[in-house]
Amino acid sequence: MTATIVKSTRLVILLTALILLLMLVSLMVGPAGLSPREAFSALVSGDGPAGIIVRDIRLPRTLLAALIGATLGLSGAALQGLLRNPLAEPALFGAPQAAAAAASFMIAFGFVSATSLAVPLAGIAGALVSIGGLVLIAGSRASLTVILLAGLALASFAGAVTALILNLAPNPFIALEVAFWLLGSLEDRSSDHLFIAVPFMVASWIVLFANARAFRALTLGEDAAASLGVDLVRTRLMVVVGVALGVGAAVAVAGSIGFVGLVAPHLVRRAVGSDPARVMLPGALVGAALLLAADIAVRTIPAAIELKVGVVTALIGVPFFLSMIFGERRELEGAPS
Repeated sequence: MTATIVKSTRLVILLTALILLLMLVSLMVGPAGLSPREAFSALVSGDGPAGIIVRDIRLPRTLLAALIGATLGLSGAALQGLLRNPLAEPALFGAPQAAAAAASFMIAFGFVSATSLAVPLAGIAGALVSIGGLVLIAGSRASLTVILLAGLALASFAGAVTALILNLAPNPFIALEVAFWLLGSLEDRSSDHLFIAVPFMVASWIVLFANARAFRALTLGEDAAASLGVDLVRTRLMVVVGVALGVGAAVAVAGSIGFVGLVAPHLVRRAVGSDPARVMLPGALVGAALLLAADIAVRTIPAAIELKVGVVTALIGVPFFLSMIFGERRELEGAPS
């Protein structure tokens, strides 16, 4: 047990250092390339054109990438701990899809542009409505199966609404703008977007970390967890609310970014063990590092227009997911019958 704790601590320190390095690289990368010294000096002093580029343009984008990645990674780890299923990920309860539908409506019908502050506010409102709908449909004492079914129904409905919005958009160019926004991007995000999304993401972290002990107890089974004093109904609802708040805010600001919440916990599980509570913090840090790296990649890959970060995370996530499946299959085939 002590060796695992030491290994986990070292991993957290290494991941924190990696995130700080990636954040510095993120401040350097862009049409106006900066050296590490220039980027750090501009961040500290804020003088001249370099200061404007770093502090007003790149710093909010960098912070959003780290915070959104951490939120997705933590949400994935929490859901996998709650459901005791390594395939669980944040889209299960419909909040990302509802946030995307609400934001798409605002853009498609000309109420705001894709970079307006009204978009994240609408997206967060959509996620909160999704939470309320989930609780109303499933009931306050629903089983996990009922909650999952209600979440999948809401997710499907929100996806259908988004498709309907794209079909009914009065201007095909606006529909194209919505479609690009849905691919996920941190381009043109400002400190205002950061200030809107951060309170919801921090609230999400608090709720999810507060249930870490329950995740550990659930590894023994629901009956055993209940005998240890875990309120299963409260835990389920709190986790659903926590995931919806954080992921809803993330999607509302950056569009749909897939696979981070699914992949991040798996990257640390072998190092920290199977305890879901111990996976949460490293999973969040890996999520932050993944999204920072993806956002750096979209700014360095030559293209006529900037690639969408959601596309890059999917390109990274799908091969990893397939390799994980084949690895599990090899272990099963190699196990003695």
